[in-house]
Amino acid sequence: MQDQTTGELPSLAEGRTGDSYSLGEEIVRGEVLRIVFTSDDGAYSVVRLQTEEGREVTLVGGLGGVIEGQDLEASGRWERHKEHGWQFRARSCRAIMPHTETGVRRYLASGIIPGIGPKLAERIVDHFGMETLGVLEEQSARLREIPGVGMKRIRQIKRSWQEHQAQRDTFIFLQGLGLGPGACSRILSRYGQAAVDIVQRNPYRLCGEVWGIGFLTSDQLAFKLGIEKENPLRLAAGIVHTLQKLSEDGHTCYPRERLLEKAAELLDASKEAVSKGLERAVLDGAVKVSPSAAVDLGDHAVYERRLYQAESGVARLLRRFLSQRQGGLRDSDVSLPPEDAAILNQDQRQAVSRAFGERLSIITGGPGVGKTMVVGRIVKLARRMKRKVLLAAPTGRAAKRLGESCNVEAKTIHRMLKWDPLERSFVHNIDRPLRCDLLIVDEVSMLDVELMNSLLCAVPVEAHMLFVGDRDQLPSVGPGSVLHDMIASGRIAVTNLTEIYRQEEGSRIVYNAHAVNQGFMPELNHEKSEELADFYWIEQSDPQRVNEMIATMIAERIPAKSQFDPMNDVQVLAPMNKGVCGTIALNSKLQETLNPGPKSELWLGERCFRHGDRIMQVVNNYDKGVFNGELGQVISIDHEENRLTAAFDVGNIEYEKVELDQLKLAYAVTVHKSQGSEFPVVVIPLLTQHYIMLQRNLVYTGMTRARRLLIMIGTRKALAVAIRNDRPALRYTRLGTWLRENQAFEQEIED
Repeated sequence: MQDQTTGELPSLAEGRTGDSYSLGEEIVRGEVLRIVFTSDDGAYSVVRLQTEEGREVTLVGGLGGVIEGQDLEASGRWERHKEHGWQFRARSCRAIMPHTETGVRRYLASGIIPGIGPKLAERIVDHFGMETLGVLEEQSARLREIPGVGMKRIRQIKRSWQEHQAQRDTFIFLQGLGLGPGACSRILSRYGQAAVDIVQRNPYRLCGEVWGIGFLTSDQLAFKLGIEKENPLRLAAGIVHTLQKLSEDGHTCYPRERLLEKAAELLDASKEAVSKGLERAVLDGAVKVSPSAAVDLGDHAVYERRLYQAESGVARLLRRFLSQRQGGLRDSDVSLPPEDAAILNQDQRQAVSRAFGERLSIITGGPGVGKTMVVGRIVKLARRMKRKVLLAAPTGRAAKRLGESCNVEAKTIHRMLKWDPLERSFVHNIDRPLRCDLLIVDEVSMLDVELMNSLLCAVPVEAHMLFVGDRDQLPSVGPGSVLHDMIASGRIAVTNLTEIYRQEEGSRIVYNAHAVNQGFMPELNHEKSEELADFYWIEQSDPQRVNEMIATMIAERIPAKSQFDPMNDVQVLAPMNKGVCGTIALNSKLQETLNPGPKSELWLGERCFRHGDRIMQVVNNYDKGVFNGELGQVISIDHEENRLTAAFDVGNIEYEKVELDQLKLAYAVTVHKSQGSEFPVVVIPLLTQHYIMLQRNLVYTGMTRARRLLIMIGTRKALAVAIRNDRPALRYTRLGTWLRENQAFEQEIED
């Protein structure tokens, strides 16, 4: 293998992946010369290695726990990155003790053994040579042969060496089970010297306690450790895993019998055995079995513990607010100025009255019905009454839009509650509530039960709350159906605004969105004119052609006929991620079209991030203060430090290379991920290949994201299928039941 800086190929079997050349699987052995970079969690490292042939090469990947001077054997493949040249991407590796005096000297001088610094390491190796490691292992008393080394220092070195050996043995044990160095480092960091014992006793603890290790990985470890498939530990963990997978579909709970069937299929075990696993999970406190009188849930509903606490917490807190009818704002105080009263219709005036007369109230309705206008009047009136108002929304864009419309600062719920990274919890909670008389929350359809629970915990008991949202849009990405359940309960005052105002301004977006929501085909034909309309339908059945047309349309046609910026004003919303017209393929096409290389870029596996790329955060990162669904743009890439900086609404956020899995390209995003946002221009592909996702509320939600221009491209057949499908996927929840049912439910919540 030639030095990577020479540019010569390490072998003749060359392949190509994106802008990186890669070769077949190989093994590299050598001595670690230096650690260039290691992430805090040990999941990613850059290491310089001197191979057995005497050449110096670069290894990258999960190499946590590797130290200088150590010999290393790594399996993986060579890649040639356009910025860094040839490097070996390690899929797995194992550390072995150094076998040269130089290696032993560097190994001890690395500081791995407290009590042995570089100078003492030099003296020890000069004296003992290749016997050094054997002396440390079995004859530590011989260290007295080194001038200046007394018994106290020898005892310290012996103790440190034994601890290091225990750590090394733990790594060897874990790697022998097939775990990578990054996972080994996280396990060792979590459990210390007890790691081996814990993994041997119950490997399923890892999937609940160690980041990056899920049930399937724990199950593979258990198999290698000889744990039988009907072991109660496995079955209990399998129940929790099944509930977690179901929560990804929005369920907060699941019928007991159906859960046992799903878990039995997953675990390849009998239903009777899985029932025992459920009992064990209940005893462990991981799940909660709740008696249910709901027809769709059967006799018992099963919750993962965290979701039971969240949903029952929401019910308990909402009941508390409903039971306290009097608050700091009174209906008798409400007196709309004549100019406001004149422009509000009867339903809108009722919404204003309820915001002050009811402790809890909801405003719902589609686009163009004046929800924003009504909220603005409520805010103005509350401020005139000298009441403190807080405005919040689930996403940064929704909060910004709300604040601008009311001329008052609005925050995301996460930022309003203030995350404390040291305590790993929100600053504002039931013990430290927010200070407000009226809290207004927009885009409530996006709220899942966990965020709603955190929000309600922080609202002072004397405050009024107004929830605003469109009940016909898609439900939250996270588990629960908060807005729908609150409305369905019949316990909270709801004002449904229906009179359309923006339609009078000639908006075909609003007209067609309402048509779809009512189950009618939208008006797809439009008269040709020099003036740009706000809605276009393009008939095209070939997915590959649609993919290409979208790229051409955004890069050339839209800018040629309007002032819209392709990079900042246009958003593609796809029904799903996969397929030729899914977000993955569309992002690849749009990146190459709108932001082509060569330019500064950073790779994570097959994914490339370039300077200028539109990106989306896809997980909540409380420490960075950026959350799932927030959109940003890559503004710089630092190749020496292997990191990029992205600009979000909250400011500039830095990402190490190992953190890039928190980001996705966002030239195209799913309709689900677009909730709470509005864009000047929206392009929606709608084809029969999207069949599994063709639902009325999905199309309606996508259409209502467009503010000034909506372009839909696909087939009338796919559109008709979606409009006819008005049966959104069922979500098992109990919030609505708990809000409206009898004392038995109240007793259960209190318990």
